[in-house]
Amino acid sequence: QVQLVESGGGLVQPGGSLRLSCAASGFMFSFYAMSWYRQAPGKERELVARITSAGGSTNYADSVKGGFTISRDNAKNTVYLQMNSLKLDDAAVYYCTADRSWPAAMYWGPGTQVTVSS
Repeated sequence: QVQLVESGGGLVQPGGSLRLSCAASGFMFSFYAMSWYRQAPGKERELVARITSAGGSTNYADSVKGGFTISRDNAKNTVYLQMNSLKLDDAAVYYCTADRSWPAAMYWGPGTQVTVSS
């Protein structure tokens, strides 16, 4: 029943932009913080960006500050990741997550591939 479905991944050149979307269903979206993680081949999974349940606070990995923006639309049960000035090191599988503190719960999407290549 719980589903997180990422979309918007694909191939982009260095310096280009891409917007990822994550459509959520099967749970109370507005009660959950939403995050984007990524994992590149040979690297550890990394928290890229996070946004609180009401959208009032965000945080980012140092590696993407200034280039990436996370946002959410609670009316549409959707979270976004706007990626600008993409670099080769940004290539990875990007995962959408939803989590809450009480009771503790966390859900993961299946991921979407972002390829950055010249």
